[in-house]
Amino acid sequence: MSSTELRRTALDATHRALGATMTDFAGWDMPLRYGSERDEHVAVRTRAGLFDLSHMGEITVTGPQAAELLNFALVGNIGSVKPGRARYTMICREDGGILDDLIVYRLGDTEAGSSPYMVVANASNAQVVLDALTARAAGFDAEVRDDRDAYSLLAVQGPEASGILKGLTDADLDGLKYYAGLPGTVAGVPALIARTGYTGEDGFELFVQPAHAVELWEALTRAGEGVGLVPCGLSCRDTLRLEAGMPLYGHELSTALTPFDAGLGRVVKFEKEGDFVGRAALAEAASRAEQSPPRVLVGLVAEGRRVPRAGYQVVSGGAVVGEVTSGAPSPTLGRPIAMAYVDPAHAAPGTAGVGVDIRGSHEPYEVVALPFYKRQK
Repeated sequence: MSSTELRRTALDATHRALGATMTDFAGWDMPLRYGSERDEHVAVRTRAGLFDLSHMGEITVTGPQAAELLNFALVGNIGSVKPGRARYTMICREDGGILDDLIVYRLGDTEAGSSPYMVVANASNAQVVLDALTARAAGFDAEVRDDRDAYSLLAVQGPEASGILKGLTDADLDGLKYYAGLPGTVAGVPALIARTGYTGEDGFELFVQPAHAVELWEALTRAGEGVGLVPCGLSCRDTLRLEAGMPLYGHELSTALTPFDAGLGRVVKFEKEGDFVGRAALAEAASRAEQSPPRVLVGLVAEGRRVPRAGYQVVSGGAVVGEVTSGAPSPTLGRPIAMAYVDPAHAAPGTAGVGVDIRGSHEPYEVVALPFYKRQK
């Protein structure tokens, strides 16, 4: 494969047969939408959507000191994760800058008594995370393995997701908590079934061998026909996570920000045993944030129809008070919305006089608390 050739998932032919509009995303040829991105978004909010997320980066960490390695390499306390559970965490540079946000699954205990871990990185950062974990493994009795080609990842999201999946598996879905995963079979296909969605809805992620991806996609499609399941692309995944106030690397998170700058200092666990990469810099960032609060991530809801985009300036009284990180029309609210980092003085919900500079015009926006949307449980 040439360096410019896009990687394709095992479901590539399926997407094309469904008429998907494809796009280059982090070096992968991925479905952006199949028809109307608004219809796909609404389907996930009201019924169910089926996603191909096989571009995500799976990295397996095994060995007697796997937990110790991850505790050193990441900012979270991975040693306290119980088998079958998952944790949201981050990997940072020595200076505290965020390299990526991650989900780490502790898989079941092996016969040798140790637990393998699966680290799931964002597609755009998978190689960076793999390289960092490999470098940080020096001196630990642990192995870091690139498993990006070992998995396809399908996700079913929405209020009907549980019912669709229950008809295809004997796994105890009711007992599967949020941020957990268990092995099982779905439509006869061996899978790791996880519940760590990124849409604001209930749903499941299915890690399977690429050879089984098409048959599983087709089985899920058939099972969801009666309840309005539709295939969904990356475009509606972005508007869904935006409404749910969930950060996206490269927008709300970057190497220029520490977890404390991003309002996610809670993921940094200083109380865990031993040193970890970035500890000293993050301790300074935590102290700095207490004394002089950094810009705050807030929600903005448009009073008009113009859509803010990443990089647009947030203004008040003729002064720049922040910057938009993500913006889009919200199908659920019926108005454009954005996430933005703003000065603390302008971060309180209802703050008057806040606008976004859209091509020289200061459009009025309402400051609101995140998330914009929260499902009724």
